[in-house]
Amino acid sequence: MKTILYATDYSKNSVAALQYAHKMSEQLETRLVIAHVFEYPTILGMEGLDKPFPHQEKDAFKHHRSKLEEFCTEHMGTAWQMPNIQLEAVKNKSVLNGIIATADEWHAYLIIVGVKGESGLREVIMGSTTKQLIEKAPCPIMAIPPDASYNPIKTIVYGTDFEHEDIYAIRKLVEMADQFNADVKVVHITTKKDLAKGNKMEAFKNMLLQKVEYEHMEFVHLVSQNIFNALKKYLREVEADLVVLLERTKRGVFKKWFHRDLVKKMESYGNIPLLSFRGSNHQIFYFKKAL
Repeated sequence: MKTILYATDYSKNSVAALQYAHKMSEQLETRLVIAHVFEYPTILGMEGLDKPFPHQEKDAFKHHRSKLEEFCTEHMGTAWQMPNIQLEAVKNKSVLNGIIATADEWHAYLIIVGVKGESGLREVIMGSTTKQLIEKAPCPIMAIPPDASYNPIKTIVYGTDFEHEDIYAIRKLVEMADQFNADVKVVHITTKKDLAKGNKMEAFKNMLLQKVEYEHMEFVHLVSQNIFNALKKYLREVEADLVVLLERTKRGVFKKWFHRDLVKKMESYGNIPLLSFRGSNHQIFYFKKAL
């Protein structure tokens, strides 16, 4: 059985992500691991000792497991007691390392987190933990805005910069899209001064179609002096349910979109979840249901 990992800090902004992860795991018939990472207690004042006493460790796990159960009961009712849902209280000095270790242990193919902080989408891209997860996790990261609600995914927008990494990422993405019978919009946006690059769309499309077969895939080239506004308008027009970006080894146009100033503006584009691939781990992203 495939596994979705959801990580929480019990914050208000992580509630929507929990409910989203639960509904998504139900529809895809996957296991859902709900995890909270806590820093384990140490023996203070004793240099060189960084392990807790046995009873401290046992009490810490008991406390955090109980807190995790309370959080899930409040926001899921008794659904967390279903056989395909596992609760994990994880001890680690680093939240980042704890999440990654749990993802490795369960062979997770997707990690779902909430958007933290009052700065909205900026924290997805610029926030320390989520940004590092995107860069280091063994699987893709899906960040859920605090006002998002789960609906079966029907329209997915993928931002391309015409690189080979895009082809492999899209190939894995359509496996997910196929489970939802969703449309995939492969979009590239150029400014007028970079208009010549738009001519690459047809070549990229031909190359991609040699490697990816999916009947509900469309290629879109937009021209605008304001890339942010063009994206925002397009997402509204197609009623996008998911935005997908690739963390690239090279700096491309789509990566430039998300420098700090533009990301602050993106806060206003609403409640659309963001799925982030990393170029070096797209090959392990599988959404096919287990037989």
